[in-house]
Amino acid sequence: MIASLSRRALAVLAAALVTASPALVAPAAAQSGTAAAEFLNVPVGARATAMGGAFGATASDGTALYWNPAGLATMGGGGRATFEYAPWYVGSDFNFASVASETPFGTVAAGFTALTYEEMDVIREDVNNQEPTGETFSAGSYAVSLAYANRLTDRFSLGGTVKVVHENISESSATGIAFDVGTLFETPFRGVRLGASIVNFGSKMSITGEDLNIEFDPQPGQNGNNNSVPGRISTDEFDLPLTMRVGLSGEVYERAGTRVTLAVDALSPSTADQHLNIGAEVGLLGGLVQLRGGYQELFMQESTRSFTAGGGIRYAFGQLDLSADYAYEANEYFDGVNRIAVALRF
Repeated sequence: MIASLSRRALAVLAAALVTASPALVAPAAAQSGTAAAEFLNVPVGARATAMGGAFGATASDGTALYWNPAGLATMGGGGRATFEYAPWYVGSDFNFASVASETPFGTVAAGFTALTYEEMDVIREDVNNQEPTGETFSAGSYAVSLAYANRLTDRFSLGGTVKVVHENISESSATGIAFDVGTLFETPFRGVRLGASIVNFGSKMSITGEDLNIEFDPQPGQNGNNNSVPGRISTDEFDLPLTMRVGLSGEVYERAGTRVTLAVDALSPSTADQHLNIGAEVGLLGGLVQLRGGYQELFMQESTRSFTAGGGIRYAFGQLDLSADYAYEANEYFDGVNRIAVALRF
């Protein structure tokens, strides 16, 4: 029965790969900048970011909602709450929170992602008088996620996520539904793990709202007609940023309270070139202290991201396990991003 379930799980992932393949193999130059909800590509988790985003086969906590939902099945007993904050680019803030818990039927998790911006000035429409009107408007991107993962065997896990995605700017907004599916296989070779996932497979999104309402003259060359007919601008629909990820990770050294983990992820996004992320984590003093480093977007043309670094501490007291992590992410055109995350295992 277990073998049958494993074959079915692999068949589901294969079917998703076949369905997604046209978008994944499309030339990046033709697809760049054409997706909605690009905030879904913002990495989640200070630990994962510090490891260069090579986390598809390593995620075993609440951030697996982003990297590979199958990883939720390997987080161990009890529950876990995760919170992250990062001041993002050009006056924006990135926040992530998740709660995950094991049940007799598998692991369930819920997450919330938000990318918000500072209030911005409304500018006059007159091209000859580009001055603020004194009014302001806001913008933001949000996603609410629900996930389920389970071990089908002692080595093979399957997980899936459904997300409601919403973006708004001033009085206009767009909403869509996205799905993630992932698998994780723990090989018998020295703890090497292999993970694969497809994320953000779902509906197209288009902007609607009060800001698109206009008045127009259907017959501008005719006098006496109604020159203020109510109308609405119709916007194009855009795909979500579909991404396929295959990750490989494992502990290459474990002795006397010291552990070294190496990881590599191969990514095929619908809106960028295929590339690799690599990362490493060194655990010291029995896991009390971790040091991390990595590099993002290897082999990508016109890459904007580069090296990452960070660390964390993990301390258990009673039935609680508290961790705090920090990550720095370099960028070619903007100031580097500093991330802070805390997680509580209970």
